[in-house]
Amino acid sequence: MRLLSYNIHKGIGGLDRKYNLDRVARVIEHENPDLICLQEVTRHARRTLHDDQPKILTARFAAIAHVFQMNVRYRGGGYGNLILSRWPVVDSYPLCLRWGRWKPRGAQIVILETPDGPLHLANWHLGLRNRERHWQVEKLLSHHQFRAAARLPTMIVGDFNDWQNQLATAALAEHGFEEATRPASRFRSFPAFLSVLSVDKAFHRNGIRVAEARVVRTPLAKEASDHLPLVVDFRLAARD
Repeated sequence: MRLLSYNIHKGIGGLDRKYNLDRVARVIEHENPDLICLQEVTRHARRTLHDDQPKILTARFAAIAHVFQMNVRYRGGGYGNLILSRWPVVDSYPLCLRWGRWKPRGAQIVILETPDGPLHLANWHLGLRNRERHWQVEKLLSHHQFRAAARLPTMIVGDFNDWQNQLATAALAEHGFEEATRPASRFRSFPAFLSVLSVDKAFHRNGIRVAEARVVRTPLAKEASDHLPLVVDFRLAARD
């Protein structure tokens, strides 16, 4: 199974600052993922021509299931997180991760029925402040709906904004999560055109076997967004 996590920067190129959602879609298509976890996806925003990006991308990839979470709202439209899947979503819920008066953040939590069995998946975009990120991790891990599926194979992916690489040794480790994106020096994904920071990450527990994790560094990926996408190939050990 292949998962792709990608902050698409609303479809705006990191270098030329031009809106071109097709570039983003071609980057994703080249990797042929089964699960697509996106951040900064817009709906009806003026900057992105009022496009309904969740609708466009769902159609482009012929996703069996899609879940969109609006986090930041403008006067018209806004942006948030999107999950696209080749397999059915059997349960989903959004979690608000806004910390105080800072920019709204959120996590999508879904349970998918994969060929290997059920998968508990969280897709999120964390804040820019260290205390904020630690609070957001604790909120997710302690939330009753997240804990209700704690025995399932679980993966957490997205834009962690953790350029200091501190979260892996805190609450995530205490809750049994292993990091697929280490060492950080191999997973630098931001800024896309000259990546120096490892901020797009993946963590897993409960029988997920990661075969490979990598950052996509194609010429097109370096143009399409200000982040590079992360790809994780994995299986659920129970069905090996």
